[in-house]
Amino acid sequence: MSMTFINLPVRDLTNAAEFYRALGFASDQAEPDGGTRVLTVSESTRLVLHLRSGFESYTGVAVTDTQTSREVVVGLSAPSRERVDELVDLAAVAGGESLGPGMANGPMYMRGFRDLDGHQWSFIHMAG
Repeated sequence: MSMTFINLPVRDLTNAAEFYRALGFASDQAEPDGGTRVLTVSESTRLVLHLRSGFESYTGVAVTDTQTSREVVVGLSAPSRERVDELVDLAAVAGGESLGPGMANGPMYMRGFRDLDGHQWSFIHMAG
């Protein structure tokens, strides 16, 4: 089985990890360097949070300014439309920004949010 690792720069590891734990991401592990946290999204997906300076060192370029640009939108599946709404509502309560009501397009229902550092996410349910 393949694993997916979502690596994101954050300003504050503790606050970012708390935010994602509020969404149900689990098994938070602090890496020995103190500048990285790993959270389990699912059996095959991990979220790796890096302090911004460490992320820049790792990538060799400056971190994207999420106020003015998007480098990526992370999309995760959800088992129902109701769960999509619930997850985005949890993100908003935890301090994230809801990007409005859900959008339906045929069998797909999607709703987005931005996390504490402005990274854009969406939860998606595919019916059928």
